[in-house]
Amino acid sequence: MAGFSDYFEDYVLGHLFGDTTFSLPATYYIGLWTATLSDASTGSTAGEPSGGSYARVAVTNNTSNFDTPSGGATANTNLITFPMATAAWGTITDVGICDAASAGNLIAYAALTSPVVVSQYDTVLFQPGDLDITLT
Repeated sequence: MAGFSDYFEDYVLGHLFGDTTFSLPATYYIGLWTATLSDASTGSTAGEPSGGSYARVAVTNNTSNFDTPSGGATANTNLITFPMATAAWGTITDVGICDAASAGNLIAYAALTSPVVVSQYDTVLFQPGDLDITLT
């Protein structure tokens, strides 16, 4: 992922330095955006598709779905498949990891290497290892 949201950075720093208690989400929700995400983005940032059967994909936060971090990086270990689009979703440019099925907080985000035009009947998926999360 290209970056972590301001929300997540502040949350982790607060935990590390005694301000807050950090609770890991039991489930992460992978979402797609047609707009550029940034550190200031939230789970409600405009540009996420609506309609056409779009929904964030729930991924249980465990070692069955993410590999053991090494060298400051981890990745998905299983296929992440979005519902088939029943209407066009537009040109997807960014992917984000959130803590809720809708709205919520953005945890991490990245621009796709190549934007993807999602038309009716298309299915977006991330192969194992495609969702690479690096802490730098």
